[in-house]
Amino acid sequence: MIISASRRTDIPAFYSDWFTNRINEGFVFVRNPMNIHQISRITLNPSVVDCIVFWTKNPSHMFDKLPLYSKYNYYFQFTLTPYSHRLEPNVTDKKAIISVFQRLSKFLGKNRTIWRYDPIILTEDISVDDHVSWFLKLSDSLAGFTTKCVISFLDLYKKSEKNLLGIKLVPLTSEKIIELTNKFVQIAHAHNIELVTCAEEIDLSKLGVNHGHCIDDKLISEIAGIPIILNKDKTQRAECGCVASIDIGAYNTCAHGCLYCYANFDANSVKKNFSMHRTDSPLLFGVVGENDRVTDRKMISCFDVQQKLL
Repeated sequence: MIISASRRTDIPAFYSDWFTNRINEGFVFVRNPMNIHQISRITLNPSVVDCIVFWTKNPSHMFDKLPLYSKYNYYFQFTLTPYSHRLEPNVTDKKAIISVFQRLSKFLGKNRTIWRYDPIILTEDISVDDHVSWFLKLSDSLAGFTTKCVISFLDLYKKSEKNLLGIKLVPLTSEKIIELTNKFVQIAHAHNIELVTCAEEIDLSKLGVNHGHCIDDKLISEIAGIPIILNKDKTQRAECGCVASIDIGAYNTCAHGCLYCYANFDANSVKKNFSMHRTDSPLLFGVVGENDRVTDRKMISCFDVQQKLL
């Protein structure tokens, strides 16, 4: 099984000590976001964890811990965008983050350090030309440190819409998407970076941009040296190409405070939940209560060991 750490929050940036403790103890508790009293006990034994996919905007706190993960297959989905603190209030200075990206790539290898330039947002102050200029500058810095860039275009979720009320958005029409993507492709190819989309309905294959797989069975097979057999993740949108995984994060817990984020939709809850975090707890925040029910999640390896033997 694949562990996603996490679409719901930035574990490497804010909870790396907690997750390392979970790895050492061999399990983690995860609340069902649809039923908060239902808790799954997820084993983190390397024999059944086929890969860990980290999602982050700043993994600098992970560097001293990465040797502890030597028994696991893992890679990073690393988001690096050019936005200011107006959209990303608590994200670290981008020049520093570029250095972190390069350092991580030197440790892991460029195929395991995937660049995310998402979501792409147009506002009265941010044009297509601005994005092209920024993408070129970032590509110059990341060339040789990654083989792939994942792009997506802003989706307005009802829960996060209120956070963007003070931002004058410009609609992302098909024409603008094609114009921007066409320019991105030229830049990416010049820097030996493959460009793919994340959970996008629009077909950009004529421009040389395919639908991506952020939790990628092909990449995991390459990292492990063993074919993995997994179906599409049924819990994700139809447009999502990810294979099945278990997410161990929680909503309303990311301290980056990005206005566009679908996983943070209540600032007060974020503060409250963050204050209830304990590095020694099996839960990301809070404790198991009297009305909670903990059940073991069935975990099996999905590697095709016989194929390796053949």
